[in-house]
Amino acid sequence: MNTKRELLRDPVRGKIAGVCAGLSDYFNMELWLVRILFVTAVLLTGGPLFVVAYIAAWFILDKKPANGQDKSYANQHEDPLEVKFKVWQKGEPPRRALQDLKDRLGRVDSRLQEMERYVTSTEFTVSREINKL
Repeated sequence: MNTKRELLRDPVRGKIAGVCAGLSDYFNMELWLVRILFVTAVLLTGGPLFVVAYIAAWFILDKKPANGQDKSYANQHEDPLEVKFKVWQKGEPPRRALQDLKDRLGRVDSRLQEMERYVTSTEFTVSREINKL
């Protein structure tokens, strides 16, 4: 399945305009790390270029939807950082978070096994040969 990633500002998680929060979502990085990288870049280069880029991104990038996710994505996938947020922000016990991870990995493993069974089956081979005709 191909999910289209989109660079959006996330003012809910952001401190100023949500540009760093949007970058952390897009690159699947921790928010604090993106902020540290940005501040370091500003301090090491003298700042004007990165500050102007930040302001430009503030005006150019669209806001992330209020519900936090695209509806089609939300119906099919869980946010990769959701387990971390559950543990640290909602007070979920670590055992429960690990159980959630185990369940998710179990579902992924079953899907992979199903795909492998299909690809190695004679049905797949016959179907591929018919499509070549």
